[in-house]
Amino acid sequence: MVTLTIDGRKITVEEGTTILTAARQLGLRIPTLCYLKDVNEIGACRMCVVEVEGNDLLVAACNALCEEGMVVRTNTPRVRIARRLNIELILSRHNANCTSCIRSGNCTLQTLAREMNVMDLPFPQQPVFRPWDHEQVLIRDTSKCVNCMRCVSFCDKVQDMHVWDVTGTGAHTGVGVRDRLELENAGCAYCGQCITHCPVGALRARDDIDEVFAALNDPEKICVVQVAPAVRAAWGEGFGLSREEATVGRMVSVLKAIGFDYVFDTDFAADLTIMEEGSEFVERMTHPDKYKLPMFTSCCPGWVRYAKIRYPELLDNLSTAKSPQQMFGAVAKTYFAKKLGVDPEKIFCVSVMPCTAKKYECAVEEVNDSGAGRDVDESITTREFVRMARFCQIEPMSLEESEFDDPLGEGTGAAVIFGTTGGVMEAALRSAYFLITGENADADAFSGVRGLDGWKERTFQAGDITVRTAVVNGLGNIGKLIDALKKGKVHYDFIECMACPSGCGGGGGQPIHEGQELGGERGKYLYQLDKDAPLRFSHENRSVQKLYEDYLEHPLSHEAHRLLHTDLKDWKL
Repeated sequence: MVTLTIDGRKITVEEGTTILTAARQLGLRIPTLCYLKDVNEIGACRMCVVEVEGNDLLVAACNALCEEGMVVRTNTPRVRIARRLNIELILSRHNANCTSCIRSGNCTLQTLAREMNVMDLPFPQQPVFRPWDHEQVLIRDTSKCVNCMRCVSFCDKVQDMHVWDVTGTGAHTGVGVRDRLELENAGCAYCGQCITHCPVGALRARDDIDEVFAALNDPEKICVVQVAPAVRAAWGEGFGLSREEATVGRMVSVLKAIGFDYVFDTDFAADLTIMEEGSEFVERMTHPDKYKLPMFTSCCPGWVRYAKIRYPELLDNLSTAKSPQQMFGAVAKTYFAKKLGVDPEKIFCVSVMPCTAKKYECAVEEVNDSGAGRDVDESITTREFVRMARFCQIEPMSLEESEFDDPLGEGTGAAVIFGTTGGVMEAALRSAYFLITGENADADAFSGVRGLDGWKERTFQAGDITVRTAVVNGLGNIGKLIDALKKGKVHYDFIECMACPSGCGGGGGQPIHEGQELGGERGKYLYQLDKDAPLRFSHENRSVQKLYEDYLEHPLSHEAHRLLHTDLKDWKL
């Protein structure tokens, strides 16, 4: 332990603690721009500089370690002048056209400039503009990049993807795709974590709002929208609403006010996914001579793309079941169109997802099987949903709550927890247990797979069958698990993989809050919705049962395989 003084206040901390961490323990605020705890502590932006008695130079608090007897001052005239000068220099290379920036009002640089009282820019502005394909899922604007390296560090250290890298030297130093590759050729999984950890608007997801509004304005189109489980845990954040205010019913009302003809729940398709994936798992477990084990989940397109890029030899181990998003689209343009008695081409299907990789997934030609164009015409993020509502001048608290429409609006608690790490595994085990034994286990019997650990493993018993499971979230952790699996260090029967840390709750399309990782908090809310749900087993979803009765016959039937399954080896990257 070491004792030091910060702004006249003594504090004792563990050896190895940074000045920034010690100051925060005292409740003192030191501004940061490039800092990400345990990920990016490189002192690049120099916004966190402080004075240390006996040191002629200002030091970066984010990576300067506390020492015994150290005296630190965080708010001297010299410190304030230096911070303001640093902001002015950063702004000289920054495209400060804030009014048209996706992060205006939620930009760390903008906030710091205001705090530093920057009223004029003393240096000429010379932002760097480089071309970018705006049809890409992820869009990079070099003119807004502040070279904080957060995208590089998160992609390298957490996701282990190494897509971004430092380019150039000296005054020409910047950030770009590694080896000067095009993004689609650099092994990017489109998880979008670089977007949510960028402090400015240099990275964003492709905006598809105009295409959705065009369909809503077309009198010939029947616009249906599905909402993913994790969206209900986060959409209210974009309006500053509390969990109690941002109810599922109010979310439905907002979508109806935007103009959608039918508002459905992706939970319906999540339950459908469990029926197919759970049945597939039981089939594999009971016929190990015919199938490869372990079986991996396949509902996360970021993980699927990652598997195709890094481990194509494992594709036969992935479930052939489509994701809930794609199952919904296929059902909407066949079964639902038939119930309405309309040409499937008239249906325009939109998904609201916590995910950027879903934009990639719905465009994969090999996953569209309804015969009416794309099964899901457009996938928008939670952030885009909020922007659409704001564009329409909708005040959520002024709306009465509404129910999802029938027949694709019913979901169970098992489907709700798809939105957090471990949720797909738990939902699948609930129904797999029933399929094996003919009876339900306690709904919480498989809660051991819950939690935010990057890699969890549990063993469960279903009748005479022992099931060894693993749950992993974050691409970096997935890589570690697969390497251990290939070396024979671990053995599993069923593995859930989610590309984003904490799962969909922390997805790349969720609302961005500087310095906060809210995936865990959102997951807690989803578990509460599961606990309160009248039905907690996917196989008890009445609308899903009716779908099989009227249209699909039974899980893994010929028609179910045609519409709800896919050959991942055929997917184009």
